[in-house]
Amino acid sequence: MQLLSTLDPDFEARFARIVADRRESASDVAASVAAILSAVKSRGDEALLEYTARFDHHHIGSEADWKIAPEACAAAYESLDKDLREALDLAAARIRAYHEAQLPENRDYRDEAGVRLGAIWRAVDAAGLYVPGGRAAYPSSLLMNAIPAKVAGVSRLAVCTPTPHGQTTPLVLAAAHVAGVDEIWRIGGAQAVGALAYGTGRIGAVDVITGPGNAWVAEAKRQLYGVVGIDMVAGPSEILVIADGDNDPDWIAADLLSQAEHDPTAQSILITDDAAFAALVEDSVTLQASQLSTEAVARESWETNGVVIVVGDLAREAPELANRLAAEHVELAIAEPDAMLRTIRHAGSVFLGRMTPEAIGDYVGGPNHVLPTGRRARFSSGLSVLDFMKRTSFLELSEAAFRAIGPAAATLAHAEGLPAHARSVELRRR
Repeated sequence: MQLLSTLDPDFEARFARIVADRRESASDVAASVAAILSAVKSRGDEALLEYTARFDHHHIGSEADWKIAPEACAAAYESLDKDLREALDLAAARIRAYHEAQLPENRDYRDEAGVRLGAIWRAVDAAGLYVPGGRAAYPSSLLMNAIPAKVAGVSRLAVCTPTPHGQTTPLVLAAAHVAGVDEIWRIGGAQAVGALAYGTGRIGAVDVITGPGNAWVAEAKRQLYGVVGIDMVAGPSEILVIADGDNDPDWIAADLLSQAEHDPTAQSILITDDAAFAALVEDSVTLQASQLSTEAVARESWETNGVVIVVGDLAREAPELANRLAAEHVELAIAEPDAMLRTIRHAGSVFLGRMTPEAIGDYVGGPNHVLPTGRRARFSSGLSVLDFMKRTSFLELSEAAFRAIGPAAATLAHAEGLPAHARSVELRRR
């Protein structure tokens, strides 16, 4: 863990290194992913059979080996303990309500020249969602990806998820039932992303692919952008907590560990104006990490990538540092967070006050937890219904409107050396 103070003479150099460190996998998987995608594109289902047997040890034979039936998802939901089922329902309801409020409105109006203008928003026809297996098989992630697609009006939502040795994760199946997923395919890895993008004999192609995954999945999405739309190529999780000394250090330590336990490359950063409080938080992180079932991952993340920054003036210095970090999650654990919120320009999502841990946002808050990482919050946003929609503009001119603006179009076309453009306007002026 790194300890920095803005009073240190080398602070700027050390902080700049933290900002520049992307912590993303150094392994070169691009060539392997390209070969997998090529095989899926050319050989379709045959390639899926081979890769699924090789990587997931799942040998596809019958139809049940290809797909998970809706009845299995419904049964998984019904088998949940009452508290867990109610928690899943609450999360889905809150996510759905928040994203329904994001739906854009169509426009249709006439301007002062009499020109009719507007735009129509429509959902894509089909969307694909990648759901990881193994350690990262999170039902909350399925809800966060699937529900916005359904709210947007996507008519076909296909999920691909690996089932190692044929084993499924019941809670993920239950989440798929709650979200209204249409298809669930037992395919994982880069080959699943290729199947969704290109289509195979069994799996129909989609227009947009979202969802988290390992380095191979992320690289496949990157290579296929343009063939399909994607949500983002996300990196390791990150949290920035801005906290004054009036907080309970155990609370803040737990918040830092909530992201550290995701992955050894995750990063947790604390900015505070109280050095004594910072020391208490550090001690609590060490103690709490030892009590976690995820101790090994959380401890490696904290020891390798954790940062504590002590500043002299929290209100003045913390926002500038936060904007340079452009973190995925930012907690403002201070008495009056609204004022600081107005100065935080770059963040995936912001959590206001002492009673709003980031973990609430991961599950039941409502806003999407699929957020930009690696300083991408400078130019991108979290997943929303707009990722599953596209806008078509339209234009209509009456004769009077054409006379008002047409000549200028012809003049600009001639200036650009495009006479056919100009003629298409000028012929209508005769």
